[in-house]
Amino acid sequence: MTQILRIALMGTGRMAHVYGPKINAHPGLQLEVIYNPRIASAEKAAAQYGGRPMDDLDQVLADPAVDAVIIATPTDTHVDYIERVAQAGKPIYCEKPLDQTLERVSRAMAALDANPVPFMLGFNRRFDPENNALREAVRKGEIGRVNMLMSWSREPAPPPIEYVRASGGYFVDATIHDIDLLCWIAGERPVEVHASGSCMFDPQIGAEGDFDMTMTTLKMPSGALVHINNSRSCSYGFDQRLEAFGDKGMLQTVNQRDDNLVRWGADRTEAREPLKHFFLERYDQSFYNALDEFHAAVTEGRAPSATAEDGRAALAISLACARSVKEGRAIAPDYGES
Repeated sequence: MTQILRIALMGTGRMAHVYGPKINAHPGLQLEVIYNPRIASAEKAAAQYGGRPMDDLDQVLADPAVDAVIIATPTDTHVDYIERVAQAGKPIYCEKPLDQTLERVSRAMAALDANPVPFMLGFNRRFDPENNALREAVRKGEIGRVNMLMSWSREPAPPPIEYVRASGGYFVDATIHDIDLLCWIAGERPVEVHASGSCMFDPQIGAEGDFDMTMTTLKMPSGALVHINNSRSCSYGFDQRLEAFGDKGMLQTVNQRDDNLVRWGADRTEAREPLKHFFLERYDQSFYNALDEFHAAVTEGRAPSATAEDGRAALAISLACARSVKEGRAIAPDYGES
C-alpha cells in the first residue's frame, strides 16, 4: 500500500494554488494543514483544497499529524521557514529559489546540515516528461559527445512591476530555471558565464534597472557551450524549447499545444493551435511529478533529487550572469569551494 504523507502547505499565494490540487491528486499525499499568518487567507485556501487552516507556526510544526512541509511562500521567507521546519525534524519541499543571496542560502544549508531532514528544491522543469526524456537520451549517448545545449524560454507577457521589483532580477527569477535544467542535462556546471540584457517591451522594467530580454552563454569544463535566451514578452505564447547537439546527432523538444493537429485547407496550410499560455499550463504535469519524487524519496528513505546544493549552484550562476551584464565580461560563478 502507498504510504501516506500528511502535508502542511505553507503559503496561500500563486504557487500554493499550484500545489494544492497536485497534493490532492496524489494517492500518497494528504493535505493536512494550510498555513498563513493571516488566518483569513488560510481559511479561504482551505475552503478550496481542504486541510485545517492555521496561523500559528509553532502549532503547525509541533502537530504530530504533519509528516512533511511544502514551502510555497515568497522567496524572502524561504530561509526562515527552512530553519524552523528543519529544527522541527520534518521533511521539506521548497519552491525555488532558496533565496536571492548566497549568504542567506548558506544559512539555510547550515540549518539543513545541523538538522539533516530530507530536503528537495522545486526545480519542476526537471520533472517535465519531455525535458526528462531529452536528458535520458543524452545520458544514453544517443548524440555522442554533447557539444552544445540551447534553451528558448519566452513568456507571453511581462509580469506586474511590483513582481519585478521583488524578483531579485531576471536572471535570479527566470533564467535560473534554464540554468538548473541545462546543468542537470549536461551533468556539469559552468566555469564561466557571459550574459547580455536589454529592455525592449516594458520601459517600467528598464526603469527598475532590470531586463525583459537576455542572452546567456555558459562555458562548461568539458568545453561544451550552453546558450539560453529569455524574453518576458512573446506574441505567440509561452515558447519553451530545448536542443542538444552532439557529434553524433541532435535532440529537440518542441512547444506544446492543447490540440496538436496540423490543419490544411483552402485558406491555410500547416495551421496549428496557439501554444499553451504560460507555465501553469505548459508545466502542469511537472509539478505533480516533482511531488511524486518528493514522496518517493521520503518514504523510501533516500535523498531527494534537486538538492539545496543544486539551488546554491544555480543561484551562484544566476548572480554571475547579472554581474556579467553589469561589467561586460565573462564571470566565474562563486560555488563556495575552497
